[in-house]
Amino acid sequence: MTVTMERKGPRKNSWDSKISSISTVNATTRNYRSAQSSIISSDSDIRFTRKKLTAKHKCGCCIVATFILLLLLAALAVYLGYTFFLPQKLEEQIFRATFRVVEGDKFSLDLADPSTNNFKNRSRDYRERINSLFRRSPVRHGYIGTEVLALDGTEGKDVIVHFNIHIDPTYVNIRAGDLESILAKEISLKESLFFRNLTIDVKSLVVKPSHVLPQPVTSTEAATSPVTEKPEPPRVCSPLRFEYCNRMGYNVTTYPNIFKHRSIEDVLENSIPFRELVDAECYRHAYDFVCRVLQPSCRKGEKEDEMVLPCRGFCREFMTGCGGRMNENIKTFLDCSRFPEYGQGANCITKPGCVDELQSRAFSPRVCDGVVDCQDLTDERTCTYCSINHIHCGIGRVCIPKTKRCDGRTDCPDGSDERGCLSLAASVETIRKTEIITPHATKYNSEGFVIFNEKGEVGKLCTENINRSLPANQTIAVLHSVASSLCKTLTYQNVISVNVETDIENNVSYVKMKNPTAPEISFVRSKCPSKQVLKVACSDLECGIQSTHGPEGLKVLSKMATHGDWPWHAALFKEEVHICDGTLVAPDWVATTISCFQGQPKAEWTAKFGVTRLSSSTPWEQERRIIGMLKSPVEGSTIALVKLDDPLILNDFIRPICLPSENVELTSNRVQCNTLGWARNREQLQRIQVKMADMEKCENVSISSVNSICTETAHGQNDCNEEEFAGSPMICQNKEEDKWTLVGITNWRIACSKNGQERPRVYDKISSNINWIRDSIMNDDK
Repeated sequence: MTVTMERKGPRKNSWDSKISSISTVNATTRNYRSAQSSIISSDSDIRFTRKKLTAKHKCGCCIVATFILLLLLAALAVYLGYTFFLPQKLEEQIFRATFRVVEGDKFSLDLADPSTNNFKNRSRDYRERINSLFRRSPVRHGYIGTEVLALDGTEGKDVIVHFNIHIDPTYVNIRAGDLESILAKEISLKESLFFRNLTIDVKSLVVKPSHVLPQPVTSTEAATSPVTEKPEPPRVCSPLRFEYCNRMGYNVTTYPNIFKHRSIEDVLENSIPFRELVDAECYRHAYDFVCRVLQPSCRKGEKEDEMVLPCRGFCREFMTGCGGRMNENIKTFLDCSRFPEYGQGANCITKPGCVDELQSRAFSPRVCDGVVDCQDLTDERTCTYCSINHIHCGIGRVCIPKTKRCDGRTDCPDGSDERGCLSLAASVETIRKTEIITPHATKYNSEGFVIFNEKGEVGKLCTENINRSLPANQTIAVLHSVASSLCKTLTYQNVISVNVETDIENNVSYVKMKNPTAPEISFVRSKCPSKQVLKVACSDLECGIQSTHGPEGLKVLSKMATHGDWPWHAALFKEEVHICDGTLVAPDWVATTISCFQGQPKAEWTAKFGVTRLSSSTPWEQERRIIGMLKSPVEGSTIALVKLDDPLILNDFIRPICLPSENVELTSNRVQCNTLGWARNREQLQRIQVKMADMEKCENVSISSVNSICTETAHGQNDCNEEEFAGSPMICQNKEEDKWTLVGITNWRIACSKNGQERPRVYDKISSNINWIRDSIMNDDK
């Protein structure tokens, strides 16, 4: 088959193309012949000619260029004028106003909730009335709008309307009194155009700048002469009548609250700024917190009723989210350092929804894993292994009934249920009203009455049989022996005083010594007609002890830290960001490194104790602000001491470490050393075992001095899974003493290299600074 294609046109010879193809097909083979190549040709030439610009055209181009340049200069002048010479735009003025509707509208409970349709419809009606008034008033040019903040009142009675008025001061200069006059004039009319069918009490009308917060209510009586102030009457519980907080799980409150509000009327008058915080959604649990400070819950007490506030951690989270929106007057009262800490002897309310928050942050595996991650222990107490009304052991997946506390048999993994069966406290009442969260002591008391705890019942030690059966000198010896044994059990070194006093408490159980002269002290239940009880004072708490690893406690020190493993470890935060670590050397002093603070502008630093997971919280967690720093005077040393704003409350999970002697021995086989760091995701505290190394290894990676200690990991790169922050400690334990000592502090952050090889670790010696550290702590106590 042959195919011929021709292109017709005026230049036929130049564009003709022929394609020939011959194909022969048979049953076995196929032969192909390629077509001839196409030939393209052109007979035309293309030539370009450049024409020079004449003088006339050159002049036109210059004019255009000059015009463009002038436009650019004009634009630059306008920009500079607006930037440097135009007055700054005045900030919008906001005035807060309120009035009472006495006829034409009635208050109902659903108006207290801004999310209801009734509130939305009613507030829109009031907003349109107020807008219509001001848009026809002399301030209409500067009037921006209004917003209804809240509707208050008593059910079936008058409605109190709270609203804001927004003014642009660029167009009008106005004061609160001018706005109040405009409203009062319209309200006073018998037939108001804008408030038709409503009767408003003119005397209830108040307009003031939004930054002016009503001051706490105080007595208006002027003191004409010096008088003695009357003591505050005993606090009592009263019904909760603030409708805005009727969704809380309690129905009683107490006055005065922390804002010095002494009645429901005071609360209503000052509630609008707090409602604005809730509406702004600046914090997830803002509604709960606001109601708990305006209308705190109340519990019955022996002498007077008690106000129950949010816990300090709850307050700090609220202030982090909403603090920037608050008036300074409110911030003065909401000083979180004045709020109680959970589990530290005072009752308080933790933030709600801890388990839900863990799950929302993809931490579901932490629920019911045996490690406490919530202050109220809801992540462990609601598990299948923990029955209702049981107390969690604090460590491990074990809960016990309260009656198994001090029953003679160990039930908790760390033996905490059989520790503290004898303790010191100011009274039995303080023990009874403290919520039991775990068997661990929430606070070490160095002095007080001797308190026994047996199967959940508490009482005092009666000395009547000792005074009656033994001579005076032998009685004193027996009582001192009991006091010395008790102080040692409570990990105190010395006894300050031993006294017998008459008990003034009522409804108290007693025990007596079964045989005062026996080598082992045992107690039996008894009556105490004379009410002669023992009071003891101890001193010098033992340092470097892991209370949860005692004779009856945990036997193994795991790599991943559990609660109580390292009670002296501190995490240092700069404005809520974990920057460094430190070590507790005294109740209000932490040892760290100066490099944490070098080159840092002034910022708020805090220290957290009792945590092993940074994103979790515990009942034993305590937080303190850092208010001062001392740099080591030793040449070449980078160690620093930081001062806490308040001493810590010491317990099994927070207690200081020991300081070394000047000639501490680190090369002995009887000494094991560790450092503490965080997992690579900076979540879990863990230990790394280290050993001494030649200084030559460290000189290649860091600048060393006579105050330096060079170490390397005891198990090589297998331990290369953690990041050691600046200020992390090198701590060592003499196996014969079972006490941990702070030996060194790292100056820089230490982590694994890219190839997985662990680099040597350099620490500054504590022994070179021991005299300075002790002098600084002692001088501060004077």
